Amino acid sequence: MLSKKTKYGIKALTYIARKDEKFPVQASEISESENISQKFLESIMLELRKSGFLGSKKGKGGGYYLIKKPSEIKMTAVIRVLEGPIAMVPCVSLNYYEKCDDCPDEDACSVHKLMIQVRDASLNVLGENTLADIAFKH
Repeated sequence: MLSKKTKYGIKALTYIARKDEKFPVQASEISESENISQKFLESIMLELRKSGFLGSKKGKGGGYYLIKKPSEIKMTAVIRVLEGPIAMVPCVSLNYYEKCDDCPDEDACSVHKLMIQVRDASLNVLGENTLADIAFKH
């Protein structure tokens, strides 16, 4: 299941993408519009800023803004930053691979085979969608 952190991060990025690019967006505005706790949202925005998705400006007229164009921000990258691995089990993860303790032979494991298909389908959907796709296409 997608965590609230990731869900809110995607909602915040979408909100910013839909705004006029010339003006940074305050977290309080996003918090109010998207019904997200401002304190929780601030921690998510900080993580997105540290990861290179957002920039921020302090002071009057300050707030958060996208560093890249929405069409350049893939959902796979956002999910990995906020959620971690896309794979449901570590033995099929491309970036966070770990062997399962209880599995002597991955090649013979039915769960492994199924989860590879789930991972690939998820990567296909997330990799083909950018922030622009989810923000501007209805």
